[in-house]
Amino acid sequence: MSIDWNTYPCEDFYDELVAAPGQGREAFAGFLDDLKALGSDELVARQEAAEVAIKAMGITFTVYSDEGGAIDRAWPFDIIPRIIPKSDWDRVEAGLKQRVQALNLFIDDLYHDQRIIEEGVFPAAVLAKSANFRPQCVGVDPPLGIWAHICGSDLVRDADGTIYVLEDNLRVPSGVSYMLENRLVTKRVFPELFEHYAPLPVDDYPSQLFDTLAALSPRPADYPQVVVLTPGIYNSAYFEHAYLAQQMGCELVEGRDLFVDTDDCVYMRTVDGPKQVDVIYRRVDDLFLDPEVFRPDSTLGVPGLMRAWTVGTVALANAPGAGVADDKVVYAFVPEIIKFYLDADPILPNVPTYRCMDPESLAYTLDHMERLVVKPANESGGYGMLIGPASTSAERAQFAQLIQADPRNYISQPALKLSTVPTIVGRGLEPRHVDLRPFILSADRQQVTMGGLTRVALRKGSLVVNSSQGGGSKDTWIVPD
Repeated sequence: MSIDWNTYPCEDFYDELVAAPGQGREAFAGFLDDLKALGSDELVARQEAAEVAIKAMGITFTVYSDEGGAIDRAWPFDIIPRIIPKSDWDRVEAGLKQRVQALNLFIDDLYHDQRIIEEGVFPAAVLAKSANFRPQCVGVDPPLGIWAHICGSDLVRDADGTIYVLEDNLRVPSGVSYMLENRLVTKRVFPELFEHYAPLPVDDYPSQLFDTLAALSPRPADYPQVVVLTPGIYNSAYFEHAYLAQQMGCELVEGRDLFVDTDDCVYMRTVDGPKQVDVIYRRVDDLFLDPEVFRPDSTLGVPGLMRAWTVGTVALANAPGAGVADDKVVYAFVPEIIKFYLDADPILPNVPTYRCMDPESLAYTLDHMERLVVKPANESGGYGMLIGPASTSAERAQFAQLIQADPRNYISQPALKLSTVPTIVGRGLEPRHVDLRPFILSADRQQVTMGGLTRVALRKGSLVVNSSQGGGSKDTWIVPD
């Protein structure tokens, strides 16, 4: 059965591939013709082949049931890629580098002189109620002055084509392994399209990540001892931890595999005896890193780890305390943060945001909740927020009470019309909403993935793209103009 692009609905949203019914976007109009030539039956067959490949490759993610059990599921993936012209991506890349540079300066300032607070640009009250500010990090100087070495910033495109930054993930951002696996699967099912469109590669990310981590090593060496610290097999991102360790040629360790000796150095237990560790890519949250400093009941961390990091015998990525900037209220101040530290305007704008801690914004939010998306400061994964247009009056009333009880903890934003990408539904193609998470690496230099993880809301009309809530993903192609 052939595909009829003339009936594809794209009038109400910006579609990444279709400019108007029957008309592809100028940079890759021929791509629609290629899909049409394949036909829907062939596309469905290739989608099924991709799902078989995903199971054979063991690409999974973990969800938690209401009973508290962990369930491994095959990674949900749609084979129709999201395509972005390189000329558009150049601006996005520059904007992401600018943003992360400013955020690292901001984090370093908060743990030292706090100039941005003294000069009245950032409110002391916001820092005072920060869930992720770590007093134990005050005065620490991490290598190169960088706190967030790996950042995943979520981008969305509105109906008018404007790209916005939706949020910044600077604690332990995840998803990059799925970006890499998506490309491998797409190459298997669409080999002929790679010859025609030559999307720029993403498979150099593991080597870029290793170089970023190696640049932090306190001991000069061509190949420093880098390890990936995981909470263990029951963590929802364990697949990624194991994948990245394997791709970088590093050891995957748990807290019990490491110890801090009397010389304040970190060592890894091996069959050949202890080996000193130089850099830890930690995928364990701050509060579980070191039971001597944070939660004493933690069995995931390493006693004495913070002491070793503080004296500089080991580097941690991301640095403890970097999550102070991973706060949706801090997000609302990023334009001012960029202006303060870089004396520049943001290249990439924030979504218009109302800070509920401001009386006028609070009043506006309470009066217009049916039009807004309301978010708490530190939730993630799409949890804990209110999507106003899809909410009930009872849900809005409940959120109004939560906001009024702690206005500092909430922001609100207009409900954007997220862009769409054609997605296989049944035996045809329908638009589904997407976002994009590129990854930015920062050490002695900055690097941005050539594209990122496109997440797609597989349910019709849904704006929630998280895999734990019914979302999936697509390959992201950056193609030369």
